[in-house]
Amino acid sequence: MAKYEPVIGLEVHVQLLTETKAFCSCANHFGSEPNTNVCPVCLGLPGALPVLNAKAVEFAALASMALNCTVRQRSIFARKNYFYPDLPKGYQISQFDKPLAENGWIDVPTADGGTKRIGITRLHMEEDAGKSLHDGFSDSATRTYLDLNRCGTPLAEIVSEPDIRTPDEAFEYLTRLKEILLYTGVSDCNMEEGSLRCDANVSVRLKGAPKFGTKAEVKNVNSFRFIRAALEYEIERQIEVIESGNRVVQETRLWNAHEGRTYSMRSKEQAHDYRYFPEPDLPPLIVSAEFQTEIRKRMPELPEARRARMIAAYELNEKDAHTLTTSREFADRFEAAAKAAKSPRRVANLLLSELGGRLKALDLEIEQSPVSMAGVVLAADLLEEDKISSKQLKQLFDTCFEKSEDFPAVYEREKPQQITDASAIEAMIDQVIAANPKQVEQYRGGKKTVAGFFVGQVMKASKGQANPTLLNELVAKKLEG
Repeated sequence: MAKYEPVIGLEVHVQLLTETKAFCSCANHFGSEPNTNVCPVCLGLPGALPVLNAKAVEFAALASMALNCTVRQRSIFARKNYFYPDLPKGYQISQFDKPLAENGWIDVPTADGGTKRIGITRLHMEEDAGKSLHDGFSDSATRTYLDLNRCGTPLAEIVSEPDIRTPDEAFEYLTRLKEILLYTGVSDCNMEEGSLRCDANVSVRLKGAPKFGTKAEVKNVNSFRFIRAALEYEIERQIEVIESGNRVVQETRLWNAHEGRTYSMRSKEQAHDYRYFPEPDLPPLIVSAEFQTEIRKRMPELPEARRARMIAAYELNEKDAHTLTTSREFADRFEAAAKAAKSPRRVANLLLSELGGRLKALDLEIEQSPVSMAGVVLAADLLEEDKISSKQLKQLFDTCFEKSEDFPAVYEREKPQQITDASAIEAMIDQVIAANPKQVEQYRGGKKTVAGFFVGQVMKASKGQANPTLLNELVAKKLEG
């Protein structure tokens, strides 16, 4: 309803892409046999002491800087105490009142074509818990199994300010956040494997009201599309509760994608008392100004800056620049090809239309394309030099995909030739005009669109080899004469 305003804040947990875990030397790999990547440290056995992974600190600081956060030179690890079967230590090593970084932001596009700044409260480091397995076993109805491989996996938790006002803004925020993290290389952000997990806090209030409404936390959402849908549902649910004269209850709710709705999981009327206290086995984390300078030197060009530069350098529009920079690897490939080709704009067009369209139709990634980037450069140069027509290029690309061959090999074998001899094209035009006096009369009577008929007939007669630009010029000249 127009009189209500949603207030949304997001908490994102990102697994850092280190080789080993946060506080021990166990492998940090997804997909291993259950309970094989474990040791006394991540199992919390008596006498085992944690040792901080320096690479995890570097990745967390790099992510913080990419998100415009201020990195503290001195932060503190704390114990977050709670009981759960997949937390063998009985506490989680995290950060509380002195996190690694604070006060960042991400700019997101808005529906009116502008941008909106979403604040980031903090980025702190912590370790992951294990995983409870409730399904997939013959006795799953009565037993829960535990896989503790994930215990101790290094995480960065990124907490937004409650600045988000619509599900679409939440979607854009998460999309930009994921792009930035992927560009920095600190995480693979694979939601299916749990490398990026998001919880949403959402409430509604009357527009203009100074206080926030009672919030619900939505969990168990495994895609950005579902997060948007879950928020849409939850906003409508809370409005209906208020409009019916009832009170929104502070609680944790789970998203059910099959039913398209949220369900109550547990009440949060009383906030958890995690009894935080400084981790006695870890000293304060010192990220010196010198170390921060070294980390900042490793910062890649981030998506928004790259888009702006590519628009200026390659005469791209914003939409094409956005598509070409969705991933760092794809943008790198495009730029390498653009620099090698005679026309960067043609390379972009081929990647986005001819190649991109075919890959999308076949559900293939760019790495699976039979046409290499070198093939795209050759195709773009041939078009630029008028050695082949767009129609011929389409046919050659079709052959590449049918035979799983690269463009240079197919072109060398097929070698279609364009007819660029004006006298040869004129001769074909004369024949078509002589055979179609009625259409000539229509053209000269003012129906100029009939020129397309003559172009088509000459193309057919030339087996698609007539140079299109020259052909159109000569047809207009002949018909006007």
